[in-house]
Amino acid sequence: QLVESGGGLVQPGGSLRLSCNASGFSFEYYALGWLRQAPGKGRERVSCINAEGAASNYLDSAKGRFTISRDDAKNTVYLQMDNLNPEDTAVYYCAAPALPDGVCAGRTGGPLRIDEYVHWGQGTQVTVSS
Repeated sequence: QLVESGGGLVQPGGSLRLSCNASGFSFEYYALGWLRQAPGKGRERVSCINAEGAASNYLDSAKGRFTISRDDAKNTVYLQMDNLNPEDTAVYYCAAPALPDGVCAGRTGGPLRIDEYVHWGQGTQVTVSS
């Protein structure tokens, strides 16, 4: 089970830290991802962190502003989001792939596709508005 928290309403330029607490599986062996879905749009990958703590970032618009991290002792993955803008408004999800192989790579060797994430949290709403 994955449970996100930390979303809310923030002004442009502000920051939020999202948390995702995991239970019921061997968290330390899994890669974990953050994805988001903006109103009227499909889900998109934001970032992924492998079991060793190395991050992969997929959104050009978020590079330098979003940082993914994990604390295996707390079974928690984080997404620190700084300098937020209205285009970051979305429901943010954490997700895990099917296999505990610890990597952010999918079957084809590229980044995990959205459909390769099989364990999902319920999402947390982030709204950036003045």
